Amino acid sequence: MLIKIAKSWEIPEIEATPEHLFLNRRALLAGAGAIGGALALPSLAAAEDPSAGLYPAKRNEAYKLDRAVTPEKVNANYNNFYEFGMSKNIVDGAAALKTRPWSVKIDGLCNAPQEIAIDDLIKRMQIEERLYRHRCVEAWSMSIPWTGFPLSKIVALADPKPEAKYLRFETFKDPKVAPGQRQVWYPWPYAEGVTVEEAKNDLAFMVTGAYGKPLLNQFGAPIRLALPWKYGFKSIKSIVRISFVAEQPKSYWEQLQSSEYGFWANVNPKVPHPRWSQATEEVIGTGNRVPTQLYNGYAEQVAGLYKDMPQDRALFF
Repeated sequence: MLIKIAKSWEIPEIEATPEHLFLNRRALLAGAGAIGGALALPSLAAAEDPSAGLYPAKRNEAYKLDRAVTPEKVNANYNNFYEFGMSKNIVDGAAALKTRPWSVKIDGLCNAPQEIAIDDLIKRMQIEERLYRHRCVEAWSMSIPWTGFPLSKIVALADPKPEAKYLRFETFKDPKVAPGQRQVWYPWPYAEGVTVEEAKNDLAFMVTGAYGKPLLNQFGAPIRLALPWKYGFKSIKSIVRISFVAEQPKSYWEQLQSSEYGFWANVNPKVPHPRWSQATEEVIGTGNRVPTQLYNGYAEQVAGLYKDMPQDRALFF
């Protein structure tokens, strides 16, 4: 007899509230209040996308939520994407990003360096849907139905050499399209990094869609990263390059202010940001504040990655 023991963060499928039940006036008003006023909501129709026929993908039932999915219309108007502006509402700016043609270069210390067109990559990787929590370092959170594939598949595709210890991710750089990149005092292009062990973890997810269709531009189209146990700035958007490297890469925010935005960035309610507490978080779209969970509730899956490391500030920032 096969006995399935539920993870601590799972709930039965029947208890996961469908997205459409939240698209009502009360939820939208709550979401608007959370971001400082009523917002114009964008069209949610996916742009012309050669891979659109692959959505919605089948949901992987191993990845569920302990809270309701954030309504798409709320989520779509509350995004950090500094290439297109410093506010949360960057919908109009991000619309200028052309996501086709698009390719991802895989290089560095690997046996199979290559550059692959995004639609070929999506078809090759056999996408699935997962329900993930998302926790921002600014102490707010969402719950999102991401579609994509495990980052471990990229690792397998690249076949890293033994000396490769880290993955470095890089986003696009096009100041003509992204006005934020004209500010030369910032270290463009946006870069992030994880260890090879983190990249192989089942939760590390390359995202190509959300809410049953290809990614909207403001979500980081056409491909972004989701690391649900880390603060959101680690989940780099609009990726064009993944490099396998021997030395720990220095990320965009770490270059700007390493004391506040370090390499590890694992969610820990007991370690405050230097300028605010991380003990609680605002659930966007509800107006509610809830306690923050260690590793954003995914400790069972990821704590082993850090068992030999000192549990101090350096580990979490």
